Amino acid sequence: MASGAAGVTGRVLPSRPPRANHVDSWIRGSRSLRFIQNRGRSRLPCADTRHLSGCAPARGHLTVAHAEGYPTMDGTNDASPSPKLHTRLRLWEFPDCYVFEPIDGLADLYLSVSRANGTMNLVEELPPRGSSTPKVQTVYGVIGVLKLAVGSYFLVITDRDCVGSYMGHAIFKVTGLKVLPCNNALSTTSSEQKKMETEFSELLDAAERTIGLHFSYDINLTLSAQRLHDLGDEYKSLPLWRQAEPRFLWNSYLLEPLIENKLNQYLLPVIQGSFQNIHAEVGSEKVNVTLIARRCTRRIGTRMWRRGADAEGYAANFVESEQIMQSKGFTASYVQVRGSMPFLWEQIVDLTYKPSFDIVRQEEAPRVLERHFHDLQKKYGAVLAVDLVNTGGGEGRLHQRYAKSIEPILSEDLRYVHFDFHRVCGHVHFERLSQLYEQIKDYLKKHRYFLINDKGEKIEEQTGTVRTNCIDCLDRTNVTQSMIGRKILESQLQRIEVLGVDDTISNHPAFDTNYKILWANHGDAISIQYSGTPALKGDFVRYGKRTTQGILNDLRNALGRYYLNNFVDGTKQDAMDLLQGNYMTSVSRDMAVPRKGGLLENYASFRLAFALVMGALMFMMMSLRHARNDVRHLLLSLLWAGLCIGVTHFVRSNGRTFTNRPRFHQSRH
Repeated sequence: MASGAAGVTGRVLPSRPPRANHVDSWIRGSRSLRFIQNRGRSRLPCADTRHLSGCAPARGHLTVAHAEGYPTMDGTNDASPSPKLHTRLRLWEFPDCYVFEPIDGLADLYLSVSRANGTMNLVEELPPRGSSTPKVQTVYGVIGVLKLAVGSYFLVITDRDCVGSYMGHAIFKVTGLKVLPCNNALSTTSSEQKKMETEFSELLDAAERTIGLHFSYDINLTLSAQRLHDLGDEYKSLPLWRQAEPRFLWNSYLLEPLIENKLNQYLLPVIQGSFQNIHAEVGSEKVNVTLIARRCTRRIGTRMWRRGADAEGYAANFVESEQIMQSKGFTASYVQVRGSMPFLWEQIVDLTYKPSFDIVRQEEAPRVLERHFHDLQKKYGAVLAVDLVNTGGGEGRLHQRYAKSIEPILSEDLRYVHFDFHRVCGHVHFERLSQLYEQIKDYLKKHRYFLINDKGEKIEEQTGTVRTNCIDCLDRTNVTQSMIGRKILESQLQRIEVLGVDDTISNHPAFDTNYKILWANHGDAISIQYSGTPALKGDFVRYGKRTTQGILNDLRNALGRYYLNNFVDGTKQDAMDLLQGNYMTSVSRDMAVPRKGGLLENYASFRLAFALVMGALMFMMMSLRHARNDVRHLLLSLLWAGLCIGVTHFVRSNGRTFTNRPRFHQSRH
């Protein structure tokens, strides 16, 4: 979709504020909304940053972290892009427009946004206040603009927390998100359009609850330390949005209207994932460890509605995890990735606890898988694929398809290792992961990690990555990645002589405890974004052993996943697709919003079915109490029991219909 579809003027003029006569209507006449699947992904002219590289900080730059008193990592700082991004804005809500007033001293012009249709202009002063007092609040950035059938919606950051620093620059987590509607034109549109706009506006409630969003005003958070290092100062002088890696730029679609209006100081790149760090002492040395998760947007979604890969080879729940260590003036980094098995398969919810796995168009699996790994090799070098799924049952069929499809493309730079996690480790013996380490340690030593000294000189370079998967790429995967991260960190600390040759992290209890918590929090963050609950098996990552409380927590979280997958995630998936531009809204006289087809699909409700079953059970019990004295009550109890069984069977037979399904989702069968 062209940027102009976002409903902005395309002009940025330093002019006087418009008078209060914004009554334009974006849509004339009776039109309806249609949805077009967006095959083309990011349209931002981002530079190609395929090669691994890291960050060589430059000296003397005052960062937000320094200015506001936030703690920063040891080391020097990178050159900042120009112009600098606005860090604070005063938001004025007038009857006909929103006005963003910079209060960080970086600019004198105000950004005025029409509440009728979302058009944007830079102005020199606030509009007349009139008789009513405008609402005023401080915001910390504009995430972007979403265009629906009538009007636009601005997403702004209303609250933030500093969660640490990346190469000396403050990193913030979004803790408050607000949607500003620019749809005053709804008053002049048809009732059908208003109804459609209301339906899609409901998805914005889910948008305001989006979690795991992180950003920096000063540094490109979408790239690993090694990739930043090789890009050079000229590249890092570009605006942050131009530096961004498209795969990890969560708000790339939402930024397009701001880019069209050349509002560079408002173009704030955001990633979804996690940012955790710890500060510890190992002997007499201070060690800082940071763990960053960057969630890929190419096949973003919820656990059951985004499985496998798409036809272009982009895998669901693909996350890049970077572990950064800083000590004694050295900076080291190691990147590993996770992602769903990269061929076409799905697992559609149907009210059963574990829906069946369906492999889609099996003949295409080798092509999709080859495309996926070819892309990984361009970005990371060599790849070791670690497959943790079971060899039996439904998982076994997926494993066989994976192993068979990857075999023709195996090479020196692409290895495949299968490790049946559940068979070897069971539910308590996770220490047996050492068997997997013995199989892959030669690969880890060969492809090393990234390491620079206090002068920014590269000493080591990471030339390959480990790609880990289980079914969800959450629980087993996080346990395995934490083991690999620990081994790499020990190697790095031994290299710079913080640890002795035979010393381990386990010999330093305080550091060991904090490091385990670091990875446990990392896994929980990724799991909550994909499944809605913290990771299972988190007690082993957190404490190094399975605990009774951990097993009970796993049971509660498993039940929570069942509920969310069946009755919540459909709407959440639609909201994600809308924000990512996977489905675009446009104007048409001929087509309407996709609706459920058929009488059953229009009126099916699990809540209604559940109420019928519970009501029938109650009447059956009441009838049974009087059955001894009255045969009629016995017959009534049998009738109510039959109704219970009948409704239950009907719901079970039509399980997919009674779940909360995405309205935009179509099975690939």
